[in-house]
Amino acid sequence: MNYTKEQILAYCNEFSKNTLMETLKIEYIDAGEDFLTAKMPVNPSVHQPMGLLHGGASVALAESVGSAASHFFINPKEQEVRGIEISANHLKSIREGVVFGTARIIHKGRSLHLWEIKITDEAGNLISLCKLTNIVLEKKKTE
Repeated sequence: MNYTKEQILAYCNEFSKNTLMETLKIEYIDAGEDFLTAKMPVNPSVHQPMGLLHGGASVALAESVGSAASHFFINPKEQEVRGIEISANHLKSIREGVVFGTARIIHKGRSLHLWEIKITDEAGNLISLCKLTNIVLEKKKTE
């Protein structure tokens, strides 16, 4: 990565405007050579009917942070990233507070990126463990 932590976070938070990430109040808060972290509040807007964090909201956080992280390993003028597979194991429930999604690169190939995303609560308890595969595509030339 040839970006500072501040540049990465500013970029990620800016491109999240007017998207699902903004709706879910996902905010990118930390970055390093092999990881990106975002946080999401847990409140009724992301609950399932039993008053717990909805698994789909956890998966949205995981895919958001893992896909955003892949952008820093490509040439954005010539390439783009698409998530092609995600899996999640929901291990613990949470009703309120904040969850953190941290994506760490497992495999960085030319055309595939594999990420492990751990979603934890404020005490560091593992809420969900996700795996995301992103494909790197060449942008279509416009004439």
